[in-house]
Amino acid sequence: MKFLVVSDDDIKKGVVTDKYFVWTEKVLKAKNVNPKVVAEVTTSGWGVFAGLNDVLKLLEGLPVDVYAMPEGSVFFPHEPVITIVGNYLDFARFETSILGFICHASAVATQAFRFKLAAKDKEVFSFGTRRMHPAIAAAIERAAYIGGVDGVSNFSAEKYLGIPSMGTMPHAMIICFGDQVKAWRSFDEVVDADVPRTMLVDTYFDEKTETVMAVENVENVTAVRLDTPSSRRGKFRKIIEEVRWELDIRGKRDVRIFVSGGLSLKDVLELRDIVDAFGVGTAISGAGPIDFALDIVEKEGKFVAKRGKRGGMKQVYRDWEKLEDEVRLFKDEPAEGKEPMLRKVIEKGRVLAEANMDEARKLALKQMEIIRRLGREEEFIG
Repeated sequence: MKFLVVSDDDIKKGVVTDKYFVWTEKVLKAKNVNPKVVAEVTTSGWGVFAGLNDVLKLLEGLPVDVYAMPEGSVFFPHEPVITIVGNYLDFARFETSILGFICHASAVATQAFRFKLAAKDKEVFSFGTRRMHPAIAAAIERAAYIGGVDGVSNFSAEKYLGIPSMGTMPHAMIICFGDQVKAWRSFDEVVDADVPRTMLVDTYFDEKTETVMAVENVENVTAVRLDTPSSRRGKFRKIIEEVRWELDIRGKRDVRIFVSGGLSLKDVLELRDIVDAFGVGTAISGAGPIDFALDIVEKEGKFVAKRGKRGGMKQVYRDWEKLEDEVRLFKDEPAEGKEPMLRKVIEKGRVLAEANMDEARKLALKQMEIIRRLGREEEFIG
């Protein structure tokens, strides 16, 4: 082991578990207690579901049935996103990893969804993997892509996800040249022709000055990037307006403005009318985990649930016109004219339906359009 990363084998074996599940196994086995149960994963808020792909790999081969919402689904409070049916000891120790897979992935997807919803028709890119452990870089970019970002920056996405990565240039490259114009021209000369010529314009001088330097000294400029952290941002909108003015009066109306540097949802809402693209970092990659919990709701066919939870195996029915859900017991009559959201994905350990990243993204974007059509953006952006 070169890096302190838990191996795939140890995750699959259940080594990654909370110790009280080890004690639970020991006690239940000693007393010959192993009921057939229904366990549901729920939370008290809304979000965009992601991370199912890893859960399927984890539970594959175990003698359980699993039902789940499709990845990319918007879920609402107290709705099950995953339901597991089986003898408790067959999956007990995997609760820690199940929740770990979906709590972070769904948080990243949800934040990506919120930022893209807030940006309207402007582009949003995932720039934040440098703030997280590199071992999960591809998982972060996958979740952000499902959530609706227009592109991702981590190069690993090409190998592990099969999607292109994107980027501009770092301050370090400009500092290595010691001269902005030399750096910009060299980028234009060397980098592949299909890569947008986005010039970083805040290394040594103010953003307006370097913008003018770029468009007056470099033949190809697609965009200028203002990577201005809040610590020295000042009136950021005023800075951007000045940059736009200087570009326009020089006949560079086609040169786009790309901003990054600790952006928040508030920044996107305030700047989306004058900015063409946003590079969002920690606000997406470091999103606070969705507080999912896994709870037993049936035991040997009888309703059981701890305080604050709702007993019984459930189905979620969706009205796609209103993007509203109805929860009923699984065994009850289906809700008329509504689509059941929980589908069987594992039967007796056999995976029936893989989690498809591209289909999940399409579903997330479909829901985003419904939200916009219904005028419910504020409800979801927060």
